[in-house]
Amino acid sequence: MNETPATVLVVDDTQTKRYILSSWLRRAGHRVHEAAGGQEALEKVAELRPELVVLDVRLPDIDGFEVCERIKADPATASIPVIQISGKAVTPADRTEGLERGADVYLSEPVEPQEFTATVEATLRYSRARQRAEQMAARLALLAEVTRKINEAETFDHLLQVAVVGAGEMLRRHTEVLALPPDGRVRWYDGRAGGTAVANDGSPDMLERFERIAPDDQAGVRAVVLDPGDWPPGMPGADPAAPASGVLCRSKKGRPSVYLGTRTHSPLDPDEVNLLQQLGQALALAVDALRVYTEEHTIALTLQRSLLPSRLPEVPGIAFAVRYEPAAENVQVGGDFYEILPLGARLLVAIGDVVGHSLYAATVMAQLRYALHASIIGTEDLSEIMALLNKVLRRYHPGMTATVCMLIIDPATGEVELANAGHIPPLLVGEAAQYHGFGNLLLGVTDEVYRVDKLHLAPGHSIVLFTDGLVEERTMLLDDGLEIVRGISETIGDDLNDFCDRLTRRFGPRTDDVALVAVRRNP
Repeated sequence: MNETPATVLVVDDTQTKRYILSSWLRRAGHRVHEAAGGQEALEKVAELRPELVVLDVRLPDIDGFEVCERIKADPATASIPVIQISGKAVTPADRTEGLERGADVYLSEPVEPQEFTATVEATLRYSRARQRAEQMAARLALLAEVTRKINEAETFDHLLQVAVVGAGEMLRRHTEVLALPPDGRVRWYDGRAGGTAVANDGSPDMLERFERIAPDDQAGVRAVVLDPGDWPPGMPGADPAAPASGVLCRSKKGRPSVYLGTRTHSPLDPDEVNLLQQLGQALALAVDALRVYTEEHTIALTLQRSLLPSRLPEVPGIAFAVRYEPAAENVQVGGDFYEILPLGARLLVAIGDVVGHSLYAATVMAQLRYALHASIIGTEDLSEIMALLNKVLRRYHPGMTATVCMLIIDPATGEVELANAGHIPPLLVGEAAQYHGFGNLLLGVTDEVYRVDKLHLAPGHSIVLFTDGLVEERTMLLDDGLEIVRGISETIGDDLNDFCDRLTRRFGPRTDDVALVAVRRNP
């Protein structure tokens, strides 16, 4: 008996011949269906999708050449091999026509039983090998596409969803994935039919159960099988009573593992295990990279915020609101800063931006802030303070530049002194909103005598300062961004925090850091 029986359709209008051919096939272990004509054959091919068709050439309704041609013309049945057999159409021209019109093999009668069954086995062997190769090629193409999507994912949940859906499409199975993001909550994604995935919070010991059966903590990919009784209770799936079969992946020694697999009574074949290993390795690397990115991003934000004022002073007669919004997709710290410092009865407000995104830029920004703190001990002259910051930058960080705008406000009189070193002009908001004129050269370029302008801030009027990260983007001119800020500032209102929120919401996530300060002299 054949070890891999096939479903075979025998088509012949002679009952005796059908019986003989079917008997040979059944003795070889195959499942046989019969048809007496061409139209019946086409209907059964569409219904049964047999693995092989044995087709007589001379049929009463549609000849075997046309039947074969129609089978091969339909994409759904084109891969089904056809053996044409005839006792009448036996000339070289007949065999040529049969092969040219789609037959995989052409036999002339009489044919010996051994020759016939051997031809059937060879045809099935070739067809199955071709189908496996085509399936593997399609799976590898899908693997490449899923790997690309994994590398493009920006969040852990999206990353795991892409992986579990992609694994399900490759294997045509219900798949699952387990991983441990930096927040410490195990994520379990259950892949569903139709390209969807359901997220669940897994129990803390879920990955540990897999790691206990594969205790080696070295990097690599291992095939694992977890018995149904060892699977955490209460977890739904395609078949909760089936063993979990898949791969456990770790990108580096000591890192948390990632599990990718399926629960099924049908074991994974070697090709499926190999595909899961490749996808699991790509997933583990992506999870690890995203984990490192998230940790670095958190450290960067913590460092950046530690360099900003820890608390703001309370100044009678003055209200203010501040915002610092880090770049949405930048791990490195930036050089944006703001300061609000009391000067006796007056108040110093400063905002600035050191060029660049790096730890070095943040270090320069911190030194400028410390120099500003030190300078106001000896003088409250904005021109001298700005000149000192310029000297510090040029002496200790040659080649670096920064923009800074500083105000000194007297809450009692509304008098304002303003010095601007290359920064976006402050926005003066009263009956209308308008930008103050441009100031001096930015810091770090050359020696400069910094002009100080005198303004008056009437009761109820405000000043808005911000860094260029708020308004700069590739798809919009700087002037257009500045005009948007000016327009929103004309309805600044009494709640400065609400105003800052409206302003940042209008521009959305930014590609650069944003510092924002709004100051109002109370009525």
